[in-house]
Amino acid sequence: MAAGLWLWRQPHPDWQEGFDWEPEVSSFFVESQGEALLLDPLAPPPIAQEVWTRLDARKPTAAVILKPDHVRDVDLFVRWYGVRAYGPNLFFRDDMPKTELEWVQPGDELPGGLRALYDGRREIETPLYLPTQRALVFADALTAPGGVLRVWGTRWHEERALPALRALLELPFEHVLVSHGEPVHTRADFEAALLRDPWQGT
Repeated sequence: MAAGLWLWRQPHPDWQEGFDWEPEVSSFFVESQGEALLLDPLAPPPIAQEVWTRLDARKPTAAVILKPDHVRDVDLFVRWYGVRAYGPNLFFRDDMPKTELEWVQPGDELPGGLRALYDGRREIETPLYLPTQRALVFADALTAPGGVLRVWGTRWHEERALPALRALLELPFEHVLVSHGEPVHTRADFEAALLRDPWQGT
């Protein structure tokens, strides 16, 4: 991956047999323009000393939640590191953060120069563009079950999702990061994903 960008993976505590996503999910850390941001962070277990050592060495300054059901452990990171928190303004009633997040909408510029994007899927997700690393980060708009990058299917895949995702090709990105499945991909992988049938789960 690009300098200043790294991730950790761990089983999601709420995963159950039969879910249409794999148990291991990714959390991301990015340094950009003097800021250190956590993206959809899930707190690693205490035994993950390498991750905690890296976080303590460059303490996060902000956390960004890309999607309502990716609240994960934002409250813990706010309490432990005093980060500013950003994300959606709507949540599921049984998965609401205690922290009041600053609302993120497509087109917003976040600390570190990160840009919130539009994915066309009507899932209230705001993927991010990391200009310093030339990377796109997705919560669920793209997934990589079995290591193959695909768009996560919706009823308006052809009508709205594909046009919005194709528009992202105007950005000079080189890397694509996803929360579910194999986390790191290339621009060529993204282009190929737009030509594949969407992921509809198992």
